[in-house]
Amino acid sequence: MLDLVKGETERIDSRFLEPACGSGNFLVEVLRRKLAAVELKYSRSDFEKRHYALLAIMCIYGIELLPDNIAECRSNLLEIFADYLALDASQDLHRAASHVLAQNLVNGNALSMQTTDGEPITFAEWGYLGKGRFQRRDFRFDVLTGSAAFSAEGSLFAHLSKHELFTPVKTYPPMTVSEFAHKAPGDTPEKTE
Repeated sequence: MLDLVKGETERIDSRFLEPACGSGNFLVEVLRRKLAAVELKYSRSDFEKRHYALLAIMCIYGIELLPDNIAECRSNLLEIFADYLALDASQDLHRAASHVLAQNLVNGNALSMQTTDGEPITFAEWGYLGKGRFQRRDFRFDVLTGSAAFSAEGSLFAHLSKHELFTPVKTYPPMTVSEFAHKAPGDTPEKTE
């Protein structure tokens, strides 16, 4: 199946969402292909290799209704990432990847677009700014999936620009791996313009 989108799986920054990810069998293979692309492009620089490997994991998303499955999915992806970079749990890059997976792999229902707590599903969009700095912006899943209908020609919202449709609900200041590895889950982001 992944061979049907081979070009996308080989792009480190290409985003993948599995709306019923289970324990992550599909996402594991996506990550392996992304890490192979990292190895091909950045193996000469340990700094770039580590940061682009983190970007690869930042571009993988999943939703799963069962809490034990989503925990297993996070664990499976983190293990592949850690093995690739020979990391242990005490290292900042490992903690940063764990933080990313906690944000990107959501315990919820893709059909109702809500978490198991009844909140709207929100995904973090991560961007690598270079020189070891990352930017995070959060977007609501229901808004992202509804944007296709809004932009259809002749629709009531066709006059809106993508900027108006893709407004983040939260924007975080640029951070290094160390900075967001040490952020406690649930820390309130600083709003930036």
